[in-house]
Amino acid sequence: MTRTLITGGAGFIGSHLAELLLASGHHVTIIDDLSTGSLDNIQHLIGHERFRFAIETIGNEMVLDGLVSECDVIFHLAAAVGVQLIIQNPVHTIETNVMGTEAVLKAALRYRAKVLVASTSEVYGKSEHVPYAESDDVTLGPTARNRWAYAASKMVDEFLALAYHREHGLPVVVFRLFNTVGPRQTGQYGMVIPRFVQQALAGRPLTVYGDGAQTRCFCNVQDAVRAIAGLAESDAAVGQVFNVGSTEEVSILDVARRTLALVNDGQEDGWREQITLVPYAQAYAEGFEDMLRRVPDIGKIDGAIGWQPTIPLDETLQQVIEFYRQSTR
Repeated sequence: MTRTLITGGAGFIGSHLAELLLASGHHVTIIDDLSTGSLDNIQHLIGHERFRFAIETIGNEMVLDGLVSECDVIFHLAAAVGVQLIIQNPVHTIETNVMGTEAVLKAALRYRAKVLVASTSEVYGKSEHVPYAESDDVTLGPTARNRWAYAASKMVDEFLALAYHREHGLPVVVFRLFNTVGPRQTGQYGMVIPRFVQQALAGRPLTVYGDGAQTRCFCNVQDAVRAIAGLAESDAAVGQVFNVGSTEEVSILDVARRTLALVNDGQEDGWREQITLVPYAQAYAEGFEDMLRRVPDIGKIDGAIGWQPTIPLDETLQQVIEFYRQSTR
């Protein structure tokens, strides 16, 4: 059994990863300051003999050092997340991501712990070379636009992690997540699917930003954490970067249509009248830039550990709908 530490473990993805690791027989410790995570996400794990948690920031060097000294593998998920939060709090975004990753890597080096660093599809920026492969060039917008601060900060995280591997021999794996979705994800920070589901269940119009023609690939969180855990067990993955995402490309407008159909028991009549288009400038900020397509090439991770996503989008949407229906009862 492996002793694991998950930073940001009370978050959406971290809590699902904790469940998977516990089910696989590992010891799991999480550290989370609950700034975007929630105790509700891990309440059902409290009391498990192989689970413990610390409510603290990874910026607390003494606490982090103590936790890292007792683990073999670190899953570093703690980060500023969500476009809305990133646009509104750029200083917090940069400091949380870069300084937090530096603190984790320094602690890991002291105890030679393996580190899996969460990155994001945002690092590909405005590149039009679709699907995105890990070796592709990236194209970011100007520094005057806040949204690119997140992409740049996660790129620095990747550079730093890989530098620790090359210079110090620290076992590091970087994984880039593409639109991970599922139960427990909040719409508070701009995540589109939980927002759509909550609006549909409340009988409110679904707010689609832009014209809705932009496409994304939504990966179920259960598939994503299976990929992350698989990369942790692979010696060949060390020192490399991997995309983790679905290749089922769908427009945001179609996600809205599917959400309404599932909430309304298959009834699709008049679905367009239940959607409100909101300009990007109104939703985020003047000059906000979005990408028309964002599709991952997952050939590398498939070749490394044989991973492919298995849960289709409609099943994921149904899971999210049931989660929010249960949470309002």
